[in-house]
Amino acid sequence: MFPNTHFPKASRYWHMGKFHDWSEAGFHPMMHALHYGTSVFEGIRAYGTARGPAVFRLTEHIDRLLLSAEVARMASPYTKDEIIEAIKRTIRENGQDSCYIRPLLFYSYGNLGLVPKACPVELTIATWEWGAYLGEKSENGVNVYIVPSRRVHHSQFNMAAKLGGVYVQSTICGLEARQQGFDEAVFLNMEGRVSEGPGQNIFIVRNGTLRTNERSESVLEGITRTSLLEIARDLGHKTEVGPITKEDFFGADEAFFCGTAVEVIPIISVTDGSEPGKKRHPVGPGKTGPVAREMMTAYREAVTGRTARYEKWLTFVRG
Repeated sequence: MFPNTHFPKASRYWHMGKFHDWSEAGFHPMMHALHYGTSVFEGIRAYGTARGPAVFRLTEHIDRLLLSAEVARMASPYTKDEIIEAIKRTIRENGQDSCYIRPLLFYSYGNLGLVPKACPVELTIATWEWGAYLGEKSENGVNVYIVPSRRVHHSQFNMAAKLGGVYVQSTICGLEARQQGFDEAVFLNMEGRVSEGPGQNIFIVRNGTLRTNERSESVLEGITRTSLLEIARDLGHKTEVGPITKEDFFGADEAFFCGTAVEVIPIISVTDGSEPGKKRHPVGPGKTGPVAREMMTAYREAVTGRTARYEKWLTFVRG
């Protein structure tokens, strides 16, 4: 019934303590999360290393999953340690060396009022092989579009949480950017400054300094973002955390997206769809710069266990 065409190397998923064939369906169309987006999730990756598959920053991801559940007023049916073990088991069950991992907590079938008073919270975990999020050529840089819609504001909910329903804005604006002929969207916040991509943080490089913004700029302070700040400092770069104006973005020497799915992807041009005229601005020379390439390499070496100092971030699946 459900082929794995777009989920390579996915044969089994985990749901509430049991494995199921990927094509097997067992969800009711009246479950609460399907109608109202009452779910929380994480995007996590495992990478092949010399010691077998290793999940990057698994503990931090599950900490955030459980924080998101608290924000959504969900009582998780599983503990942190149980979720971690279930993720490792799912990777082993599918025989994967590297994969994308999606744990999802959601309000299931019960009632369909806005308040899910009769809906149990359930947990599903799926893993599959997912390559370059923005395409195989994206390491050469992507062209982005500042959408007219402003990012959901940090005063409206806890921006540390990954709430399923909030991501409908990301879907709509990601589609808009592609319909306009661009690779990805960029949001401004309510204050008119650069916020983030639909599912990515943004770094700019100016005069040798890497700068990214913070939660008060209406962003999710991503785990990849936090990792790159540490990696950059270890490489001897100066880093800053603070607001990024449109002028900062347009005038940057380099810019790049980062996130679990996208990893590190250079931004080579920005078209401003928030203003009449939709003016295009090349970022620096309009091609991938040396700092972005250095960060791409350093990140790849960290997640694949080739840099000893970052093994602290790896959870080995068979270890």
